[in-house]
Amino acid sequence: MINGERAVFIDPFGALEGLTERGLQFDYPAIEGVEADLLLVTHEHSDHNGVEVVGGSPQILRSAAGTFDSPIGEVVAVASEHDDAAGTKRGPNTIFCFSLDGLRLCHFGDFGQAELRGEQEKAIGEVDVLILPVGGGPTVGGEPAAAIVRALRPRLVVPMHYRTDAVNFLDPPDEFLDALGARVERVGENELEAEQFLGTADDPIVALLAPPLPE
Repeated sequence: MINGERAVFIDPFGALEGLTERGLQFDYPAIEGVEADLLLVTHEHSDHNGVEVVGGSPQILRSAAGTFDSPIGEVVAVASEHDDAAGTKRGPNTIFCFSLDGLRLCHFGDFGQAELRGEQEKAIGEVDVLILPVGGGPTVGGEPAAAIVRALRPRLVVPMHYRTDAVNFLDPPDEFLDALGARVERVGENELEAEQFLGTADDPIVALLAPPLPE
C-alpha cells in the first residue's frame, strides 16, 4: 500500500516449498524488489511472515496487539484468532488498522473467528477500506465474512484469501459475494487505486482483484 510518500507491506511470503510438499497449490511468483517504510505481520505462519523479502529497512510490527507509532502515523493492532476455537488450532492473528491519504484501512490477516466480538469492533472503529479473507477453510468466509462487512460499514471491501487459478486450497469468493449482495467491480490486476472504487457505508463496493498468472 503506497500513498506516494510512504509504503506499507503486509504479510510477505518467502519460500513455500512446504505447501507443495503437502499437496497444496500456490503458484504466485516470489516477492522481489519491494521496499517499505512499515512492515506488518498478522501471524507467524510461513506464508505470511517472510520479512526478509522486503527491503528498505522498514519498521516491523509482527503478531502484536496495542497502539503503536509508526512512519505513517498511529497503527492500531487488535488481537484476534486464526480459528474458531480461541486460537487453539491455528494460533493468534492480528487485525491492523491505520490511515493513508485520509482513508482508514483495516487488514484482517487470517481472521478465523466465527464472528467479530464487540470489543474488537469497538477497537477497530471507523473503516473506509476493509481487506478481509473470504475463502473459508482456515479463515472466515461466506455469511460470517459478510456479517463483518455489515458491522464495520466500510466504503470499499477488498476480498483476499480465496481460491484462484493459482491457489487450490480455499473456496472461491462466490458464497461471500452472494451473502453480501453488494456491487462488485472485477479488477484484472493485482493493484488498484482505492479512491476510484469508494462507495458509501450504506452501499459499499467490492473490488475483486484477479491478476493474470505469469506465463
